Amino acid sequence: MGTPEFAVPCLEALIETQKVVGVVTQPDRPAGRGRQLRPSPVKIAALEAKLPIFQPESLKKEIDSAQIRAWEPELIVVVAFGQILRPHVLDLPQHGCLNVHASILPRWRGASPIQHAILSGDAETGVTLMKMDVGLDTGPMYVKATIPVEGDETAASLHDKLADLGAELLRTKLDDIVNGRIAAEFQNDELSTYAPLIKKSDGEVDWTQSCEQIDRRIRAMTPWPSAKTSWKKKPLKIIDAKPTTIDTSQKQAGLVINVGETAVVCTSTTGLQLNEIQLSGKKAMKTNDFLRGHSDFIGATLGTNL
Repeated sequence: MGTPEFAVPCLEALIETQKVVGVVTQPDRPAGRGRQLRPSPVKIAALEAKLPIFQPESLKKEIDSAQIRAWEPELIVVVAFGQILRPHVLDLPQHGCLNVHASILPRWRGASPIQHAILSGDAETGVTLMKMDVGLDTGPMYVKATIPVEGDETAASLHDKLADLGAELLRTKLDDIVNGRIAAEFQNDELSTYAPLIKKSDGEVDWTQSCEQIDRRIRAMTPWPSAKTSWKKKPLKIIDAKPTTIDTSQKQAGLVINVGETAVVCTSTTGLQLNEIQLSGKKAMKTNDFLRGHSDFIGATLGTNL
């Protein structure tokens, strides 16, 4: 059971190592400018593998899960499926439902653990294989694997690393879990933190924060919803930026100053160098190219009045 790109490597690992009797994914959704129905990445992978596919609008009622029951699964592996599972689904398979969660539980329970690990400056994160219960990522844990969060890590790059890590755990540990060779360990609820779903508004930059905080926000919001500020009351997307050692603590937050051939924005600590930006309705540009056509960008004060 899975939907986005993150779940595809896990499905591929199961196809390689297990007998997959069916795939459950979200219904096709409108996407793009034409709003045409688009299948989920998991559906595309399942079609390529010629696997049976079930796309329920909801699994709230027991009758909604009749197709899953007909497949008689011994185990359900859930990877970013996108729906809350009720007890009639959780209790259906002999070995329960196994969740592949992109954090080191109990840290970052919830919908957006990858982004929140970067936002909080975590030195490491990872993947946890856990048995699902009725709580939100509260079930007992079987296996954890960790990786460092690099200083230039974006949500996109960390997403791909964790997707591959989750797939590798399924390849190497799933048989041991099912056969009882790995015991489940209860989570310490007192150590839990929550990672709420990232919203579009989370991309807005507050220049009064430290350079480090802003840098983490930009990386955490890449590729979606992307970090944004405003210039001349128009949205300005920050695609790539780099912290500097230039002390800007005594300057107005959001002020754009010229350093060499590029632009640096003042924060409450040090300046943030803008490497690539995109003005609303325009193509993304390297900042030094942008400055050639917008010399008045230097000296402007950026804001969040989107």
